[in-house]
Amino acid sequence: MICYSGATIHEQMWKILYITDMAIDEAAITFAFESVSGNIGWDSDTLRDAIEDSITWPVRQIIPILPGDYRDLELKPVGILEVKLIQAKELLDKDLIGKSDPYAVVFIRPLRDRMKTSKTINNQLNPIWNEHFEFIVEDASTQHLTLKIYDDEGIGASELIGSAQVPLQGLEPGKVKDVWLKLVKDLQVHWDNKNRGLVHVELLYCPYGTESTFRNPFDPDFRLTSLEKALKSGTEAADLKKSGSQRKRDVIVRGVLSVTVISAEDLPAADLMGKSDPYVVLMMKKSEQKNKTRVLNNTLNPVWNQTFDFVVEDGLHDLLILEVWDHDTFGKEKLGRCIMTLTRVLLEGEYTDTFSLDVAKKGKLNLHLKWTPQLVLREP
Repeated sequence: MICYSGATIHEQMWKILYITDMAIDEAAITFAFESVSGNIGWDSDTLRDAIEDSITWPVRQIIPILPGDYRDLELKPVGILEVKLIQAKELLDKDLIGKSDPYAVVFIRPLRDRMKTSKTINNQLNPIWNEHFEFIVEDASTQHLTLKIYDDEGIGASELIGSAQVPLQGLEPGKVKDVWLKLVKDLQVHWDNKNRGLVHVELLYCPYGTESTFRNPFDPDFRLTSLEKALKSGTEAADLKKSGSQRKRDVIVRGVLSVTVISAEDLPAADLMGKSDPYVVLMMKKSEQKNKTRVLNNTLNPVWNQTFDFVVEDGLHDLLILEVWDHDTFGKEKLGRCIMTLTRVLLEGEYTDTFSLDVAKKGKLNLHLKWTPQLVLREP
């Protein structure tokens, strides 16, 4: 225990613990920081992180009254949260010249060694990150995933564009949740009505205690993410485990993605006559493979029923991008797009669903996706 002036930091923190039953905002954290910062010699950022973490989580504190071992009552890690930071759209522009240079900070607990930072996308209000992060969950009933989007100012301090939060208690274990989150200035006090944009994430909560499902068949000392373990278990993994020469290799999820563009609904009108001549361009982000449907004239509700196959080398980290265009004799106009990871089709094998178009006020795409896996070995 660290002591100073005859008192421990925990004793000093008791001055501010009453805040834990209130809405925790920036003012509360600042108050707590100023209450103890003058008494110890810690780095200010480290101290601020510790205070914010202490007064926002855990909700439950174990206070022994009688001597005894109470470790079983303490909150311990209960699982892993897989997070895919996909994209954002319509971000608030913080730059006077050009556009914002956004990056994201993602965390469950605001501790430096547990916070993840995305790459910066320069001069872009609709960035595509396609980044994957993994977090330890200690109490799915009370913890939240927090995302903060900043504008990178180079040598200057980054400026907050907006924040969003997802309660973990709403996640169904083992099921992919794809969600758009509205960015706000303050997570506790929603007084700012300015449009700060939306951020698109995909979440998968994998509780501990399901090791048989998430077993790594190649090398027990080599740690795959929970998602990778789930995808690589089963008959293919069992076959690979039999080969001793393959035990020290990693696996990438390779296969064929079949995309059937069924139809679209309620597309925006791009022509003077109130119609459009739509077609769809399909792209894999990493491999840059492209295909497109035929053009259907004078319709806002086209039906294509065309299927396209893509050979995907790394299904865990690729994106499928579909853009709907209006064909015109003198050019073309984008009607909207949708971007999706392959996580759901990897886990479910195939599915049919309807997707709203981004960068458009209306319009939907009806798609059928199917995954045919082929595990490929990769030397470590």
